[in-house]
Amino acid sequence: MRRFVQVGLLVLAGLGLLHTSLFTDEYLRYVKEGMRPLLVASGVLLVVLGVAEAWSARGRRRPDGHGQEEHRRGGREHEGYGHEGHGHDHSGVPRVAWLLFLPVLSLLFYAPPALGSYTASREPAKAVAVQEDAFDPLPATSPLPITLTDFTQRVQQDRSLAVRGRAVVMTGFVSPAARGQDGWYLTRIIVSCCAADASSVKVLVQGVAAPKADTWVNVTGTWHGSGTLGTSSAAVEVEARSVKKVGKPTNSYMDALPLGTR
Repeated sequence: MRRFVQVGLLVLAGLGLLHTSLFTDEYLRYVKEGMRPLLVASGVLLVVLGVAEAWSARGRRRPDGHGQEEHRRGGREHEGYGHEGHGHDHSGVPRVAWLLFLPVLSLLFYAPPALGSYTASREPAKAVAVQEDAFDPLPATSPLPITLTDFTQRVQQDRSLAVRGRAVVMTGFVSPAARGQDGWYLTRIIVSCCAADASSVKVLVQGVAAPKADTWVNVTGTWHGSGTLGTSSAAVEVEARSVKKVGKPTNSYMDALPLGTR
């Protein structure tokens, strides 16, 4: 691969990382918020490496200001000995190498969307952590703002049955239920480090027609499902009273309370 292609890839990749992490929130589609300083540092390093490589190549071509003349004389002296003997690589760039520019340019001009219903509908909901200590009493607020993870834990682990009959409000995006299953899922995708390790948490919603997939909504309702509340047999479901469209949060890879309710 010719040197200018290598330099171009380094510089463009660095600029793409800097653009994504410094001037937009698009990096949150790929990694957690805490990774931002590392992305910025990586972008700066790639740009510096690209500039250093370009400067180094320029110096090798014109070490004393007569590089081009020496190149022409050297070419005549070594004619017939092939490109390797002259010490220069005149081979062309493999066509497939140009495809490397596509993901680099996407960082600058088109960022792939965050994971959504397509991913969530193709994997089961994650198993929530077991609450070792006793659950804290729930506040008297009605409807009660709660995350999907906390609601799941309360439904399947809280033996005080604190969510029985309580109106709750949760935020997530719409993902379809399995074929033949009633209702639809209110979903959140959670990442530990980056989008590659994403998992989903879901609450089945019944009683209200499903909005369009990937629509972000607030769902207000009460637990209404099969099984025994407070045990692992309890289905994580709500009978919805209302569904309200809301804006997509800046950081969509976390299970957070509805906006304005913290």
